[in-house]
Amino acid sequence: MLDRLAAQLRLLEEQGLRRVLASTEPLGQGRIAAGGRAYLNLAGNDYLGLSGSTALLRDFYAGLADDADVLAKYGLGSGASRLMTGSHSQYQELEDALASLHGAESALLFNSGWQLNTGILPALARKGDIILADKLCHASLIDGLRLAEARHIRYPHLDYAALEKLLRQRHCGQGGTVFIVSESIFSMDGDCADLRLLTELKEQYGAVLYIDEAHAVGVRGARGLGLAEEQGVLGRIDLLIGTFGKAWAGQGAFALCRRAVRDVLVNTARSFIFTTALPPVSIHWLNFILPRIAAMETERQRLAKLAGQLREGLSKAGLSTGGESQIVPVLIGDAARAAHVAAQLREHGFWVNAIRPPTVPSGTARLRLSLTADMRWEQLAALPELIAAAQP
Repeated sequence: MLDRLAAQLRLLEEQGLRRVLASTEPLGQGRIAAGGRAYLNLAGNDYLGLSGSTALLRDFYAGLADDADVLAKYGLGSGASRLMTGSHSQYQELEDALASLHGAESALLFNSGWQLNTGILPALARKGDIILADKLCHASLIDGLRLAEARHIRYPHLDYAALEKLLRQRHCGQGGTVFIVSESIFSMDGDCADLRLLTELKEQYGAVLYIDEAHAVGVRGARGLGLAEEQGVLGRIDLLIGTFGKAWAGQGAFALCRRAVRDVLVNTARSFIFTTALPPVSIHWLNFILPRIAAMETERQRLAKLAGQLREGLSKAGLSTGGESQIVPVLIGDAARAAHVAAQLREHGFWVNAIRPPTVPSGTARLRLSLTADMRWEQLAALPELIAAAQP
């Protein structure tokens, strides 16, 4: 086995696809430290810059006291699954607040976006059902499709004419349930789904709409509720998914849905049932940050402005970019060349990762520039010309 693995690693190295772990430490203001050097972090998802906010952290931990009931909120382990004794009161408080904020019947928390997306579709989609998913959905959704007993088809990215053709010609009115699955902001391209059109299609054809807002919660919408809020369709999406590990600077994920759906998931979603609950301190942080995120319109506007400035600079430098969010891709093409450009940028103090297959299709390797609200344009201004100069 070891010989086989060594050969596999050599092949990955030759193809420019081998990845390695790097130890980093947060510094705040969009920066990290690695190997004794500071970098501007363009590879993370801390979109509002909350994880490095010392003021917020001080405020949060100021609640610590000797009182046992208070200290319990900061516990580092839950000790059991939620169906045993791990579903402490902080969970209920957060789920109720999320449902109320979104105008939904109910909310259910999972330990991560991965566990959520690999758990919900297998729990809800049965034999005889059809899942129609955008071609560029996240790997966790793809694994959820594979685990579900329903047949699945991946329609071309953002091609709603192709989606409607599938809905109209073959897959609706045949006895089973049809699920439409999409991200709202796509994680590698930074482009956005047309959620208004998707809700119209699901209503016209009697489908169930599943939207993953992982990269939109916190940063889009007047209250940071995501692209669904921005496009005015919050109450029309059957399963609205969000994660806490990005703009919320926390841990876990949530699904907003009807009460009956929640009750079925509690009883059948294996990734929910058979895992230890999140620690109380993690849920306490989310309850602490929820009302603050809703009020961060200034940060959302600053982030959008930064992304616009960077896209303009990249275009002026003759680089291929796209999207319409805080995720700004720079298309390189060849995987080894993308890795070379990323390495050159690190020499100039920019922590950038090359996104290569299998994360993206072969021939579409890129730099994924991920911005945060605590960055300044002065920190980014040199980046377009550096990228252009680094390409061999």
